[in-house]
Amino acid sequence: MIATREASTDRLRIFLLTSLALLAFASNSVLCRMALGADTIDAASFTTIRLISGAVMLVLIRAIFSKGSETASRASWRAALMLFLYAIAFSFAYISLNTGTGALILFGAVQLTMIVAGLMSGERPRPTEWLGLTIALTGLVYLVFPGLTAPPPLGSVLMAIAGIAWGFYSLLGRGSTSPLADTTNNFVRTLPFAAVVSLVMLSDMSASSKGVLLAVLSGALASGVGYVIWYAALRGLTATRAATVQLAVPVIAAVGGVILLSEDISIRLLVSTILILGGIGLAVSGYRPGTRRTA
Repeated sequence: MIATREASTDRLRIFLLTSLALLAFASNSVLCRMALGADTIDAASFTTIRLISGAVMLVLIRAIFSKGSETASRASWRAALMLFLYAIAFSFAYISLNTGTGALILFGAVQLTMIVAGLMSGERPRPTEWLGLTIALTGLVYLVFPGLTAPPPLGSVLMAIAGIAWGFYSLLGRGSTSPLADTTNNFVRTLPFAAVVSLVMLSDMSASSKGVLLAVLSGALASGVGYVIWYAALRGLTATRAATVQLAVPVIAAVGGVILLSEDISIRLLVSTILILGGIGLAVSGYRPGTRRTA
């Protein structure tokens, strides 16, 4: 009886942590679009403030909760570069993309990158994985295919780059035994890259108090605290479930865009969402670790 009660409490805890993390991920899209879509801040400044805020928050969290048992950090300049590339492309993409479309392209590119990386490393896909990958790619092509309701090409390409960079960042972080330490150090290492871009874009710098506040919220809460919550949730999720639940983020972001920013949801976006998320969900559900090529 006690064991059953403890198991139920643990499931509830994982559910709440996962829900909060997904809300944080979706909030990044909403906050970024809210700031850049209304021209409250330029994209370079938003990125720099977001990364600084995230780094500061993670340093504080690590200082408070670290118990001195962390193993050596696996942070690297390569991982930091991927993190920065994601953040800067993400910001510039949201100048022209609406919230739901941007989140859909981002997470579609993330998942597809990780699936393709698995194929290239020698994993043998099952038929359901091939089918899911094909459906997802079809949805992504349909979403960005030229037409009256297609999203802006430059914004779409930038968001795809952001997704690919985040996918590689995630791959580089696999096997981390100190995710908080690694993430903190990677965030800190992005700051020189952000400083260079800010200097290059200095003549275009424009930031209102509202834009700065949104960037701080995106960095400190949606990114810094959000990632910590996600790491806590991952302890109770299998890899497949972790990949699958993230597919809810574009939907949450789209709803947030409609409620907070009065954005429209087009038929193209709805169809693409069903194809991309359904296809990736099918591919992820068909994945079995350790299935490698034998030839």
